[in-house]
Amino acid sequence: MSEITVLLADDVELFLELEKTFFRREAVRLLTARTGKEAVDLVLEHRPGLVFMDLYMPEMDGDEACRQIKAHPALGKTPVVMVTHGGRPEDLERCRQAGCDDILLKPINRHLFVETARRFLQVIDRAAPRVEARFSIRYGIFQQNLLSNYAVNLSTGGIFIETDTILPPHTALGLEFVLPEPEREIVCKGRVAWVNHPDKIINPALPAGMGLQFLDLQGDDLSAIREYIKTRALHPSW
Repeated sequence: MSEITVLLADDVELFLELEKTFFRREAVRLLTARTGKEAVDLVLEHRPGLVFMDLYMPEMDGDEACRQIKAHPALGKTPVVMVTHGGRPEDLERCRQAGCDDILLKPINRHLFVETARRFLQVIDRAAPRVEARFSIRYGIFQQNLLSNYAVNLSTGGIFIETDTILPPHTALGLEFVLPEPEREIVCKGRVAWVNHPDKIINPALPAGMGLQFLDLQGDDLSAIREYIKTRALHPSW
């Protein structure tokens, strides 16, 4: 398998070092850029499989760097994930107008970051294994009006559900499901991390649906999910 190259572009060293740690278990070649112009130059030279691009940087902001990458005939299909503070509507709109493939918010959540990398690169995070899971899950914006669908896979960081009713990324949700083994009811908050839209399937290995990130799992619930994942990994046919 050829080596995967990922470019991390941010003018703040702290964020670069944090993002590097998310790949420490993977055979990934990491490049770093501290300005938008440097990011564009590195993409031209090294052709990375994925770019994480901060919005505000010296010389050239990240949205302009993304726009130049997307406009280049040989680089236009390079996935670019924009990273920005706080999620101000005007900043999110700048990222979308630049043609980025996804948006992550600072402070960076490790599980969401790794899930995003996995989605674009099929990078497997061994610290948070994911297993097939088929059980009912209820979710919704309002506790009294929950939707019901089925899980497809599960990790300690989140769950993918099959549905044609797609909600926007970053939508906050309440989640409820019963873990079959050991039987335990899980109730927590979550948010839409990414979508496999019926009209724009990102991951063809999965049905239309949404990847939901867990936000406030209690310790006992997290332990139960870990035990379930361990059991499913050892006995996938159960």
